[in-house]
Amino acid sequence: MAKILIHLTHGPEAPTQADRAFLIAKTAIQEGHFVSMFLAGSAVQLLRDDILDSVIGVGDGVTTVRESYDAIVGGGGAIYLSRISCGARGMTEKELSGKQAQLAEPNVLVRLTVDHDRVITYG
Repeated sequence: MAKILIHLTHGPEAPTQADRAFLIAKTAIQEGHFVSMFLAGSAVQLLRDDILDSVIGVGDGVTTVRESYDAIVGGGGAIYLSRISCGARGMTEKELSGKQAQLAEPNVLVRLTVDHDRVITYG
């Protein structure tokens, strides 16, 4: 199966794009693909507990962000958050405690892009 990288920069202010990125990641994992997500810009805020527990998408079959997050990490997906974007938005390592997500520098996004077969960008 393919290795797919999903790069997301939309956060709670653009709920449809943010929700769809998580839906595509979850769907790809369900189909047997390996998925990495790199959240940058406002997207890093999606891992705040109050947003994880909310429904931000619209349409049939929408779920909370946490349900999608759980399916992604439970299915072996990897989630990276831009350390720079977290700092700019006041997100601390304490807020990420217990979550399966890694803080990452820009070079990690470059490496992931080169290492994956396909890249989907929501930005």
